[in-house]
Amino acid sequence: MAVTDPIADYLTRIRNAQMAGHRTVDIPASNVKKQITEILYEQGFIFKYKFEGEGKGAIIKIALKYDRETKQPVIRNLERASKPGLRLYSKAKDIPRVINGLGIAIVSTSHGLMTGKKARAENFGGEVLCYVY
Repeated sequence: MAVTDPIADYLTRIRNAQMAGHRTVDIPASNVKKQITEILYEQGFIFKYKFEGEGKGAIIKIALKYDRETKQPVIRNLERASKPGLRLYSKAKDIPRVINGLGIAIVSTSHGLMTGKKARAENFGGEVLCYVY
């Protein structure tokens, strides 16, 4: 069966792997998913990642990050903002702050994917893809 919303599938795979306590998760790759993965890594939400293969069979291997003491996942919640049936666009000044700046919004701008904070600073609006905290 074809996935109609690959970003929602990506977020769900990470969410499910964390709930099951897995250390790593494999996700079918696409350019958008690779950019989201890089943002999650830069913001400290995942331990590390690796892109394997090219073309159709390419996958992203993500090592999930857990708190050392509590063994809880670092990512508390992954939430899809813009959906295929209802796109969510924001001007630069209207990009939502996630939990008062503790989380991030990932925004698709004309200059690629970036965090909501960076998009606000560089004055780029765009489609708000998801919230991570």
